[in-house]
Amino acid sequence: MHFKAFCTVVISAAFFALALAKDSRTFAVNHFYGNGALTMGRMDPIMDPGKAATHSHAVQGGSNFNLTMTDDALMDSNCTSSLVNADKSNYWTPSLYFQAKNGSFLSVPMFYMNVYYFFEPTDDEIKPFPVGLRMFVGNSSLRTPPPGGAGNVLDTNQGAIQPIQFTCPRSSYDIPSYPQDSDGLHGVGIQDPNNAGAGAGFPHMNCDGYASPLRADIHFPSCYNPKAGLHDYKTNMAFPSSKGTTGGKANCPSGWIHVPHIFYEVYWNTPLFAELWTEGTGSQPFILSNGDRTGYSLHGDFISGWDESVLQKIIDNCDTGDSGMDKCADAGFLNDASTTCNIPNLVPEPIDGVLERLPGNNPPTGWGQDGEDGAAKQRVRRHIHGHSRGKHI
Repeated sequence: MHFKAFCTVVISAAFFALALAKDSRTFAVNHFYGNGALTMGRMDPIMDPGKAATHSHAVQGGSNFNLTMTDDALMDSNCTSSLVNADKSNYWTPSLYFQAKNGSFLSVPMFYMNVYYFFEPTDDEIKPFPVGLRMFVGNSSLRTPPPGGAGNVLDTNQGAIQPIQFTCPRSSYDIPSYPQDSDGLHGVGIQDPNNAGAGAGFPHMNCDGYASPLRADIHFPSCYNPKAGLHDYKTNMAFPSSKGTTGGKANCPSGWIHVPHIFYEVYWNTPLFAELWTEGTGSQPFILSNGDRTGYSLHGDFISGWDESVLQKIIDNCDTGDSGMDKCADAGFLNDASTTCNIPNLVPEPIDGVLERLPGNNPPTGWGQDGEDGAAKQRVRRHIHGHSRGKHI
């Protein structure tokens, strides 16, 4: 009887594990509402806690965003710019500027942001983000093409991870968004070999797609290492691997927690500046707030402020796709899209309009163009020689 009971427990556990595994991808897009971003400014509680950040960011999510944040701070937010009220997480990326011919900088408005939540095929159980989890992806020091090339690589079994691109939606791709012979080192990025509208670094064409201007695309890893903890953004996350799996699945290392794969789409209203530059000439005028002319240093940050019980229901039951996470039956209370959720810039200084200098006085760097000072050149040289990996300018 003891042996039979043991067998019953083992078989039940096996069936339970199979029930938790996912054989196909489901997803839902987290939409935001209101008057632009939650806030913009030199704020980054992950990289620069307690002080003004080195460069400005566009931030979405919970209103308790601050220069310093405890793990559960976001749960007490008075509002969130996410339509789904149970999501008080914060999502942020560098802001974008246009550099005029006279050297001044014009702020580029954020058109809108989407965050895709992918629940992908795996033998693991997909669990919610723990409250307070901090994630960072990208390299703010990068001024040369990524080692993984211009195409997306999100599986450690498929080569060097390359989770970041720009996409340039256009009315016509008769002229590619990137020069086909570009090496990514002389004024423009390099094209994704599988996508005429996407690539690494900035394109040199005007992104004039309908309601779809220049877009920053940022994928986050979905394997959380609880031994590293919530705060160690350098080691606490990894991308899953398809090694040893079948059916298109990808799994996390043993002992790690498989969380949702989130993907940022950040649209910038670049067509506002179309008459101020000439496209297709092998150069372009946009610059990230950290001074990067190349776009290779694009990066993203995330702190979780989810109601974990609601997110688990969305993981298990929601597949509303592009229609939006707010269409999920289990999404709970929804915010009124006719209202807004905004907080002031916590580092008071000019960040909009026409500026003589980028916020934080970041000098333009990359591609060796005029205006790159000696210290900036040294940073690029150190990166080229492999000594600046992981540093945050």
